[in-house]
Amino acid sequence: MCSYIVEKAALFGSAKGPKGWMQIDTANVYFDHPYHAPLDHALGIDFVNAADGGRERVAVELSAASARALVDQILAALEAGEAEHGHAVAAE
Repeated sequence: MCSYIVEKAALFGSAKGPKGWMQIDTANVYFDHPYHAPLDHALGIDFVNAADGGRERVAVELSAASARALVDQILAALEAGEAEHGHAVAAE
């Protein structure tokens, strides 16, 4: 059974898709049956530019353990980067 639960996060950044670099402003995050990954369920993240209609996307499908490890490493990288540069990174 698919849950169709999607969490959305507003972003400011860029992603590299099949046509090259693109601006992104939204991440659609869901935990459901993957399209490609050989998993029963996966955490999916679709990075899109909703302001441009969201026609192009960069997508990832991760195991739950991989997603949790990625979150930990993102937080560690932010903490180390902020310490190295002597200030908190400004939120966009």
